[in-house]
Amino acid sequence: MTMHRTRRPQFFYTTAPLPCPYLPGRMERKIVTELSGASADSLHDRLSRAGFRRSHNIAYSPVCPACQSCIPIRILADAFRPGRTHRKLLKALAGVSAHRMPARASAEQFSLFQRYQQRRHQDGDMAAMGFYDYRAMVEDTPISTGIVEFRSPDGTLLGACLTDWLNDGLSAVYSFYAPEMAGLGTLAILWLVEEAQRSGQPYVYLGYWVPQSRKMAYKAAFRPAEVLRGGVWQLLDTTVVPEMAELSAE
Repeated sequence: MTMHRTRRPQFFYTTAPLPCPYLPGRMERKIVTELSGASADSLHDRLSRAGFRRSHNIAYSPVCPACQSCIPIRILADAFRPGRTHRKLLKALAGVSAHRMPARASAEQFSLFQRYQQRRHQDGDMAAMGFYDYRAMVEDTPISTGIVEFRSPDGTLLGACLTDWLNDGLSAVYSFYAPEMAGLGTLAILWLVEEAQRSGQPYVYLGYWVPQSRKMAYKAAFRPAEVLRGGVWQLLDTTVVPEMAELSAE
């Protein structure tokens, strides 16, 4: 008698409409699904290739009626070479060191996270997060996740990037940094690209590129890159030139 293992169905849900965090006057809706169990990593890999993002143990993708402004984007790591602006930044921040850490929240991280939110996103929902909320954001993960810390020569924490490790690359989940220092967000992305190159992984996933949003437009500055349109990853048109001043990753 042949036994067949029954595969647990994967359920997807649509959220209620909420104000869009990127484009004023618009509403957003998401399709979400839970990441759990032994297959969480493989499911997350497949969903990432389909344009989904992760928050805690949930994968989501925007399904906003009459709007397709959120465009999944990923850097082609092997072909990427820092441009003049990137090289200048790397030289200016040469003393900053990166350290890959487990996905464990610390009071030091949270203090920097609060400073960043209060200076850069004081009107956003994350500005009201307490330590236990922050810890859940970092530690509530069913997949391979770490946090990359960036420190000054004297050991001061300057920035951090919550990062997922995928089969085909790295995914920048959320970064924050000392608000008075320019370029640390870009430095985090450049480090992720270098890490992908060192490990032979082809992509760095940056989430959603929103050309109409100044705080999200910086992602198109990292070339070559691919965007997901109509279910197909395709090379980002080189005629799309972002404002180079918008290089600090949010």
